[in-house]
Amino acid sequence: MKRLWLLPALMIISVVSGANAAHAAYSGAISYEGCSSCGGSVVADGSVMADGSAVAGGSVISDGSAVAGGSYTVMRTVRETVMEQVQETRTRTRNEVYFEDQVVNRTRMVPETHQKEVQYTVMVPSYETRQRTINYTVNKPVYETREKVINYTVKKPVYETRTKTINYTVNKPVYEQHQRVINYTVKKPVYETRTKTINYTVNKPVYETRQKVTNYTVMVPTYETRTRNINYTVYNTVQEQKVRTENYSVSVPQTYTKTITVKGGHWETVTETVPGPMIRRTVREPGTSYFDASTCRTVYCPGKCRVECVQGCPKTICKKVWVPTCEQKEVTCTKYVSECRTREIPYTVCRRVPECRTKTVEYKVCKMVPECRTKTCNYTVCKMVPECRSKTVEYKVCKMVCENRQKTCNYTTCKMVPECRTKTCNYTVCKMVCEPRTKVCKYTVCKMVPECRTKVCEYKVCKMIPECRTKTVCYTTCRKECYQETIKVKKCRQVCEPYTVTRCVPRVVCKQVPVTVCCPAPTCGCADACAPACAPASAGPIRSLLKGILGGNGCGCGNDCGCDAGCDAGCDVAPACGC
Repeated sequence: MKRLWLLPALMIISVVSGANAAHAAYSGAISYEGCSSCGGSVVADGSVMADGSAVAGGSVISDGSAVAGGSYTVMRTVRETVMEQVQETRTRTRNEVYFEDQVVNRTRMVPETHQKEVQYTVMVPSYETRQRTINYTVNKPVYETREKVINYTVKKPVYETRTKTINYTVNKPVYEQHQRVINYTVKKPVYETRTKTINYTVNKPVYETRQKVTNYTVMVPTYETRTRNINYTVYNTVQEQKVRTENYSVSVPQTYTKTITVKGGHWETVTETVPGPMIRRTVREPGTSYFDASTCRTVYCPGKCRVECVQGCPKTICKKVWVPTCEQKEVTCTKYVSECRTREIPYTVCRRVPECRTKTVEYKVCKMVPECRTKTCNYTVCKMVPECRSKTVEYKVCKMVCENRQKTCNYTTCKMVPECRTKTCNYTVCKMVCEPRTKVCKYTVCKMVPECRTKVCEYKVCKMIPECRTKTVCYTTCRKECYQETIKVKKCRQVCEPYTVTRCVPRVVCKQVPVTVCCPAPTCGCADACAPACAPASAGPIRSLLKGILGGNGCGCGNDCGCDAGCDAGCDVAPACGC
């Protein structure tokens, strides 16, 4: 009983002393090489891991056991910067367009339609068919092919790239928005649902199953294996070396001198006046004013717009003109003369030598033997029985009703504004170099042989006969009518409106990251429970007391760890325990 109540106190003392001994051992006196197994261990506050980084806070055990020679997992505090989105409300000013109603007095011409009868004369054509005989001569072509040699000169182009600056005017469009109101009529469909009864007849099928016996013949195949000898020929390839004499030509260069005429020249600068470009512009004619008695005021009518072409200002340009000259020049030329030579070339000739062989081949012969069989077939006979039925059908009747509508159309007016621009153009100057050539042309000579022919032509003679007719003509007269119209006047005002902006704000977040740390392996062959028991000599009395209570050597591992004698004597006497 005394051992039982002393056991918790002694265990706490042994754990504290063992932890201090382990802390002293792990401060740099033990090598961590060879740590490969994965196990858990207990780490005190402020311990140093294998990679040199300090573990913050309390230690965390991966599986709750302390394993020597393995590894353990601890939680490390890491700071990480996280971008958070924060929404802000701001205010901005924008221009808002609104429309106000304004009443305008206007005058329009209302057309009126009238009718009157007009008498007119129509010339009615009367056709008569006649015939006549025409004698005509046809030239029949006779072709003959001939040949002639043509000497001609080809001018080969030699190109040179140059650069020049060009000033030009571009009409830039400026657009303006307008509105107008259009009244139109739409025909709207109105549907009405009606019902009617339809009587109809349906043929209803009645099926009846019957049987019949059918005799048929099947051809059953019977196979028989036979053997025969086949004679065949195999061609063997035999190579034979031969030598042949070949004549070939070699071009030998020869140099000579000749005098040629070279076309040269020089550039001269010429000043030239170029008329200005044609510009299209819109000109409005003078307007007219008249007094309106209905409104008691003078109304101004603007004149019509017309487009006229106006020529721009002339400009003076400088250009270079090529002045050709002819010069005599001696040129050294090389011509190649063909020379015949002889050489021997070895080559290989392959011959095919036939060889007769024999082989035995097995083949199958198939004979078809007739066999009589019987089968019973089921077939269905269908009879159509008439049946009267009735159904009610709904149908729709559509009537079109007129409806007046109004829409506002936006249209755009374009004005062309001239704008001066400059561009750099690359142009190519071509020099033509003469080169004499010869070609043989085949041409066809055509001789026309006259041939007399006759044909009968039918032609129509038209006579115009006058005829009096009467028709009703509609004509339109216009009368002036005053009316009032409400138009939309466009105005602009400034409006303040709020809007939301999202921006990113950095924030530091602390989080726990698991880190695996290796444990040192003891030098003795003790189990995991033996390593913490092998403490310094200061823990000798406590170990002796545990040995008396628990039995064994006081290490907690008995005689299996192999350190029984060494742990009893202390770590100073028995260094083989790994202390």
